[in-house]
Amino acid sequence: MNARRSFLRTDVLDALDLDAYAQAAYDASVAQTPRCAADSPEEARRREIAWLNLRWFMQTLLDRMDRASMASCLEARVPFADHRILEYVWNIPWGMKYRNAAVKYILRAAGRGWLPDSVLYRAKSPYPKTYNPAYEKLLAERMRDLLASPNEPLHNYVCRKKAEDFLAAPADYGKPWYGQLMAAPQRIAWFLQLNSWLRRYF
Repeated sequence: MNARRSFLRTDVLDALDLDAYAQAAYDASVAQTPRCAADSPEEARRREIAWLNLRWFMQTLLDRMDRASMASCLEARVPFADHRILEYVWNIPWGMKYRNAAVKYILRAAGRGWLPDSVLYRAKSPYPKTYNPAYEKLLAERMRDLLASPNEPLHNYVCRKKAEDFLAAPADYGKPWYGQLMAAPQRIAWFLQLNSWLRRYF
């Protein structure tokens, strides 16, 4: 959250308790986790993590996939996100899902004899995304145009100088462990999308 908060105006930061809001949203989500009385504390925590992943991160990925495919007049399907599979796998013990230092063990075991080992046991690749300097340049230009237009609603929340300083910074953004999901191009795109949302609904 600090990456996006760094763009906000001081008066906005003073008026909002973003940490408390995020903690309350987290607590409410965790409280909805389906429980199993037989779970150890460690297994219960794994269940919470899986629930948060399903309720937040996976929703974002599925929504993105749906919008991207429908924009091309395609209706995509995600077989492993079928609710019947999710409901079944939800109660499989972790020891069966992760075995012999292999994640997705059950899925890999089911594929034996159908797929070559080079496919079954290859390392996981990240969710497809494009990182191209031309794309980043285009986003930065659009962000600069937005910052130069005083009537854009984003100005009510974002500090122009902070945003301009960020755009002028070197391209090493300290990528987090999960890849480029919060790197500069995604961060700039998020603010451009936020401005579009504000313009449409406020």
